[in-house]
Amino acid sequence: MGVFKKVKNYWPLIKSLQTALLVLTGLAGYVSARCPVNNLTIIAGLIGSLFLTVSGSTILNMVWDRDIDAKMKRTSHRPLPQGHIDAGEAWKVGLGISILGLAWAATLDVLFAVVVFAGLFIDVVIYTIWLKRRTAWSILWGGISGGMPILAGRVLGMGSIDEIGILFMVGILFWIPTHILTFSIKYADDYAAADIPTFPSTHGVNQTRLIVAASSLFSAVSILVSGILLDLTMGYLRLIVVLAIGLTGMAIGTIFNASERINLGLFKYASLFMMTSMFMVILGAR
Repeated sequence: MGVFKKVKNYWPLIKSLQTALLVLTGLAGYVSARCPVNNLTIIAGLIGSLFLTVSGSTILNMVWDRDIDAKMKRTSHRPLPQGHIDAGEAWKVGLGISILGLAWAATLDVLFAVVVFAGLFIDVVIYTIWLKRRTAWSILWGGISGGMPILAGRVLGMGSIDEIGILFMVGILFWIPTHILTFSIKYADDYAAADIPTFPSTHGVNQTRLIVAASSLFSAVSILVSGILLDLTMGYLRLIVVLAIGLTGMAIGTIFNASERINLGLFKYASLFMMTSMFMVILGAR
């Protein structure tokens, strides 16, 4: 198999958009410490180590979940269920680039590497291998894992874990349910076919929408308070406020209007909210 085709087959395994968003949060965490962004060695190390570690953990998750992916229409076309990539090879690649990313992180700062490792361990071992097939509450651990890159970035900039880093992590933790639960409502039949417990299947769609609304509010408040503590200028804070009102408003709106269009709109807007908020932190903290 040629190198181009190999890369083409592996690219979907890293979930590039999701990985890019997590790396962006890590960069925002670092810049929030008002560290010099012209240190290309540190910036390249931050981005590179996070990209490799997040990509590696995602590949490992894909290998472990290949059997349930084969049962869901949404994921059955992925390279592993289709047999385009050998599972043993993918496992080695995922483990290899994860180790490479962690080693790179360790050259920058030991505590930074520890936080990055914690994110990988929680994501692969606790969330995917241990809890995902057992309980819908596994998404809490997925949320904690998702919050590790921004905490790691903040740690790299500050040299320690502080309250703003924790608030950032909490913001991501509560953002994850908005992102995932709207998805699990839309693809409820797929998750049922794969026998994966989700909040819609175990607690009902109405209660799930209440959880989404509450988590959206907590996420928005956490990100906004972080911005206030960072002393961002009012222009950037105002935009975060507008985005936060939009997120919570749409989430509350799904309680009263259960249409698939509104649900899908919230799913897409949640990503826009997080991405734009991170850019506001990066621009406002410089």
